[in-house]
Amino acid sequence: MGNRIRFFLFGLWACTVGLTGSNSTADDKPNVILVMADDLGIGDISPTNPNCKIATPHLQQLADEGLTFLDAHTTSSVCTPTRYGLLTGRYNWRSRLSRGVLSGRSNHLIPAERATLGHLLRDSGYHTAMIGKWHLGWDWHKDGKTIDFTKPVLNGPDINGFDYYYGHCGSLDMPPYVWVDTGQVTAVPNREEGVTSKENQYGWYREGPIGSDFHIPEVLPHLFDKSMSYVTKHSDDAKSGKPFFLYLPLPAPHTPIVPIAPFRDASGINPYADFVMQVDHLMGRLLDCLREQGLEQNTLVIFTSDNGCSPQANFELLEEHGHDPSGIYRGHKADIFEGGHRVPLIIKWPGHIAPRTKTQAMACHTDIYTSLAEIVSQSDHTHGGEDGYSLLPVFDGSKTSDRTALVSHSIDGSFAIREGSWKLCLCHGSGGWSLPKEKVAKAEGLPPLQLYDLSQDVAETTNIAGKHPEKVRHLLRLLDDIVQKGRSTAGDALSNDREVTFLPKGVMLPEKE
Repeated sequence: MGNRIRFFLFGLWACTVGLTGSNSTADDKPNVILVMADDLGIGDISPTNPNCKIATPHLQQLADEGLTFLDAHTTSSVCTPTRYGLLTGRYNWRSRLSRGVLSGRSNHLIPAERATLGHLLRDSGYHTAMIGKWHLGWDWHKDGKTIDFTKPVLNGPDINGFDYYYGHCGSLDMPPYVWVDTGQVTAVPNREEGVTSKENQYGWYREGPIGSDFHIPEVLPHLFDKSMSYVTKHSDDAKSGKPFFLYLPLPAPHTPIVPIAPFRDASGINPYADFVMQVDHLMGRLLDCLREQGLEQNTLVIFTSDNGCSPQANFELLEEHGHDPSGIYRGHKADIFEGGHRVPLIIKWPGHIAPRTKTQAMACHTDIYTSLAEIVSQSDHTHGGEDGYSLLPVFDGSKTSDRTALVSHSIDGSFAIREGSWKLCLCHGSGGWSLPKEKVAKAEGLPPLQLYDLSQDVAETTNIAGKHPEKVRHLLRLLDDIVQKGRSTAGDALSNDREVTFLPKGVMLPEKE
């Protein structure tokens, strides 16, 4: 009888391991993979756009196995500031960068003492890696304006909490074009290279120095290969209690739009759609790698984008095929309108998030910091995540987190403040690249404040600021409070890195009620 009981208990244990994953327990800290696409619109993948005309089966599978946010936002509608907000859990406009983006030659933006996701997870026992497009500046060794590529790069992702990094400094259309491996350039540039937009409407990139091992069309698959090698290398450690955090910011489908075979012409639409298909395929390979390494059950995977789609995708041609990268929303990359900053956000965490779920809960990239802090029991950090709210209640099925308001920011430094369904844009036009651009909007006498009720007008077509002056006053006061406190979460007031101004010329802050 004793042997039968022992056999039964062994069988029960084996079944339990089979259900939960052979290399994880409920108390294990999960490995974390955070993938951020570049210029991928909310309408460009099927999980967030039922009318998507681009095939994205692997991202659809990720969504089918996890949670899809339909009201998720970047802090900014362009590259550099969004990356700042994601990594720090802090609104980007609190930093010294008030507008625009950095170049490939810019010095580092995030100081070593600023808490980041890298610090958070490294302090929690993780091995941390950044592989991909950094675009937050690092310090080249310069002789005047000339970079000495033989000297070490300083103040890269290593000072921001990453044990290892491999990538390029700016967008893939910004020189210099060299790989940097944790401070060391892998191949000194041996030529100048570039392609004009007249030569290639989609595949252009600015002329500049390029290393012998840097091949523009191969950059995207190369970064995924590096990422899969990283996962494989750290697989045994992950199984024995040393989890990893991989931050993989992609350079695609941003320009240069350079799909390679077999994806070139695969969409039947244009190179941009082909490139999106290639991103989807490579995501599938990364997810397959997790399964092959036995890590799927104890890995939290996050997929998102840094802002809306760029006009470089050729909107007119996409429209001819019935595809809109912004879906039902107005605007695109750079804009204050929803198409500029509402992005895909898909999260898979087996055993913790129910599959095939969607949510209308308002979310922001800053919430990822606070959510991971709670997961790894580091939520007592006094700095970091100042503008983030935990998404764990949404993971558990709640319709909302504690987030009730959202601040958005455009390429020209324009602000928007949203509370519930009410959104106030503090600019005359788009604040970015779509029509009407700010200079034209001012010349046409358009008002400096735009109020929209997204529950009734999700496409932001009708400015109702004149009909709801009390709502405008309330939102202006709310924005001022978030700015002045240096945080939008509970806690002691903090300082911004600069004096933050947000009112359009001629607009006065209303008195407190």
